[in-house]
Amino acid sequence: MLLTQALHTAAQLYPEHPATLCHGRERTYRQALQRVARLAAGLRNHGLEEGGRIAILALNSDRYQEGLLACWWAGGVVNPVNIRWSAGEITYSLEDSGARVLIVDDQHLPLLSQVLASLRHPPLLVYAGEGATPSGMLGFEALIAESAPIADAGAGGESLAVILYTGGTTGRPKGVMLSHGNLLSGVLMRLADLPPVAGRVGLSVAPLFHIAGLASAYARILTGASNIYLPLFDALQVLETVQRERANEILLVPTMLQALLDHPRFAEFDLSSLERVLYGASPISAALLDRAVAGLPSAGFVHLYGLTENGGQISANPPCNHKADGGLSRSVGRPTLGQWVRIVDEQGHEVPRNTVGELIARGPSVMQGYWNRPEDTAATLRDGWLYTGDAAYMDDSGHLFVVDRIKDMIISGGENIYSAEVENVLARHPAVALCAVIGVPHDAWGEAVYAVVTLKPGRQTDAEGLIRHCREALAAYKCPKSIEFRESLPLSGAGKILKRDLREPYWQSVRQGASA
Repeated sequence: MLLTQALHTAAQLYPEHPATLCHGRERTYRQALQRVARLAAGLRNHGLEEGGRIAILALNSDRYQEGLLACWWAGGVVNPVNIRWSAGEITYSLEDSGARVLIVDDQHLPLLSQVLASLRHPPLLVYAGEGATPSGMLGFEALIAESAPIADAGAGGESLAVILYTGGTTGRPKGVMLSHGNLLSGVLMRLADLPPVAGRVGLSVAPLFHIAGLASAYARILTGASNIYLPLFDALQVLETVQRERANEILLVPTMLQALLDHPRFAEFDLSSLERVLYGASPISAALLDRAVAGLPSAGFVHLYGLTENGGQISANPPCNHKADGGLSRSVGRPTLGQWVRIVDEQGHEVPRNTVGELIARGPSVMQGYWNRPEDTAATLRDGWLYTGDAAYMDDSGHLFVVDRIKDMIISGGENIYSAEVENVLARHPAVALCAVIGVPHDAWGEAVYAVVTLKPGRQTDAEGLIRHCREALAAYKCPKSIEFRESLPLSGAGKILKRDLREPYWQSVRQGASA
């Protein structure tokens, strides 16, 4: 199970079909294969060894796709860096993964000096931007032009393919290890349930450092489809691109979907080419989903549910369940082919249908573990089962409904945010005695980061000051959107903050509305 096999097959069966469209460039699968083989050669010529780590800090582009494939062609392991991270967070992922090559674009050049200043082992820098190659860096296009193609290293199966960093309960991001087999089987299981659309033109706006964006883009390579890349989500650009390129498929998080529908020019565009809209990564309101289905009548809507730790997908809710009556559209669907799913109690025993418990999953896409985190791995992978931390139930027909999260993860605008990471930063402020971070309902983002803080006696600060403090260490999306000051926080007998008591008033009205 080689990830590069998809490129070999696409170049053999669809050599003149566009592989990528980006910045006015169109490259066929025949051209893509040659460029990937040459780029892999260039990386090997500059010291990349099999199993070596390559980090990519860039916006979505055709070069990003080529960088992924070239890394695997050379037998390497990719660390797709979160573009919304601060310099310190980026540095941590590079050090932790042991990245020896960093591919960077124009957008992120200004961060390089901060990142490099803290690295003990500065990586080889490869410039993948649109301008002249800066001093001290290798040019992406020059590496391709100057290198003779090499044979595919043939890395596959259980060989590590990617380290995807996600939030950590200890305050540091955790590197999810996915093998070639994990990624490829996850995509194949999705395609078994959701065969590719006939038009074979997909628009990639979900970031490639997320498993959802990465898996969706790879699925198109696997089926010989075209990936149209936009660097960042912009509602007007998406509308224009769908109409101009007659895109058939798109993956959106709910905030993106809402932005499209809210755009004042939405009705002006012909979006009838869209046959499939994939959505997921964060909660979606019933009102937004109903509005989207009505606004894009030609498209079949598919809800994808999964985790980075499971290759991005556990279940899929197909278009046939997205009807006006709204019943099964609230489900995350049934387990995809090859996935084993159970709902269990705290002792790991399976519970009866329609009973809420923790959703656990097993299958070939489940991660190998967390990079350098044996204790976290043991807590999450038990007897071959992935414990998701999501509270859910399965109805009598096998449909899954996720009702809450057992872990303290917050999903805001499709981004995973772990409360402990934010709390660790807040706790470093000299005025903070105790703090708790929770997710509260938000109409646009699904959830918003909300902090409850008690101050040390005699110390003073305000919400704006604490938010500024957080922004110095964290990406903006992780910082609290609002802060409440209290005299005390609810504690258990063991002295643990009872976050469920803090969350309850905010989510009670949401649950009442859902059951009405």
